[in-house]
Amino acid sequence: MIDTAGGKPGVDGGLKSVLSALELLDCFIDDEEFGVSELARRLDVSKSTAHRLLTTLTARGYIQQDPESARYRLGIRVIELGQLAARRARLHRTALPLLEHLRQLTSCTVHLAVPDGADVVYLERLSPIPHMRRFAQVERRIPAHQVSSGKAIAAFNPELATLRRVAGFARPAGEPPYRTADFDRSLTEIKARGVAITHDVIGLGLSSVAVPVRDASGIARAAISVAGPTVEVAQNTQRFARLVGAASAKLERALR
Repeated sequence: MIDTAGGKPGVDGGLKSVLSALELLDCFIDDEEFGVSELARRLDVSKSTAHRLLTTLTARGYIQQDPESARYRLGIRVIELGQLAARRARLHRTALPLLEHLRQLTSCTVHLAVPDGADVVYLERLSPIPHMRRFAQVERRIPAHQVSSGKAIAAFNPELATLRRVAGFARPAGEPPYRTADFDRSLTEIKARGVAITHDVIGLGLSSVAVPVRDASGIARAAISVAGPTVEVAQNTQRFARLVGAASAKLERALR
């Protein structure tokens, strides 16, 4: 239990609140619905504390209240997160052998990325060669407009494109400004050719080629990319595009 009255040594108020909220959600493993008093007893907190936690979680969609009984149950946001976790686990499991084969064919770093808010998150990164270590240090989360994977997804995912426009287009220090018009022009070009290519964006001398992974409705849910030295990518752009496109098509078929 979380002692919200006396506290725990080394646990500040913010962390206590997070732990209390998680313990509250765990209560719904045992039963479908609870009243405020029941949850307060289970958590060993005051009724006002339980109500405050429920109000916060309800506002974010993690909990919902029955308007007739006034009892609480898990909200749609929890279901969405569970489904998302399951989909991403299946996506990663299905994609991994394709990514490994692509790495062997290209001798480049291979990525699997998915959209998250206005960014993309790398679910997998396979780096086979020493001179790609610098690229391997790239954060697992990066603004969608800064990498080929993000642009490839955004071109076929209106939600990601809109969120990126709202968030803006920050650039690394020393990079020229990037505007909405530049972003929209890139997406139009990517839609026309089905592949995104970026040069010297993550770092000088590094380039990448990405192809979206789309669902049955045509919405991009992920992207596969290869990245390597700009000279090598420039010399093999068409070949890399074909190989990445083939891997993406196989993944799309496997996921349907």
